[in-house]
Amino acid sequence: MTPYTVIRSDRRTMTLSVERDGSVLVRAPRRMPAAEIDRFVASHEDWIRTHREKMQRRAAFDEAHFSAPEQITALQQAAERILPAKTAYWASVMGVKPVSVRITGAKTRFGSCSAKDGICYSWRLMAYPEEAQEYVVVHELAHILEKNHSRKFYAVIERYLPDWRQREALLRHPAPAQED
Repeated sequence: MTPYTVIRSDRRTMTLSVERDGSVLVRAPRRMPAAEIDRFVASHEDWIRTHREKMQRRAAFDEAHFSAPEQITALQQAAERILPAKTAYWASVMGVKPVSVRITGAKTRFGSCSAKDGICYSWRLMAYPEEAQEYVVVHELAHILEKNHSRKFYAVIERYLPDWRQREALLRHPAPAQED
């Protein structure tokens, strides 16, 4: 069985996560028997393996695209040039107005939309195909209309990108972006 660390607290349910270093963390109620925690982890072995494999693929992709300073600089410059323009285009199509567009070095998310409608993108998004970039832009602009991930939110995305599921999949399964 996979080794794991337990954090006990005043909670009613168990959760399982694979941390960035690949270790497994279980959060459990204080009085949960160890045998029950073992069964819980054992029943999720496939999920743990799949999640670790995904993390390894992502790490290999990151190493290939984000290790050389000149690669990083090129992606940052491309992001500064391309993402604000894509945002302006899609904002006009969608009838929304972000208050700002910023490029960041975020490692764990491709984009975000603040409560005040400011949009941030990670320059790392530029290593993905244009279809994936457009999906992130439309996704973040949709948050101006719907501040959550409800059905209404995804209906907004679908109105503008009927193939959004395929585009989103490009972000989950990294593949090199096409060169300009």
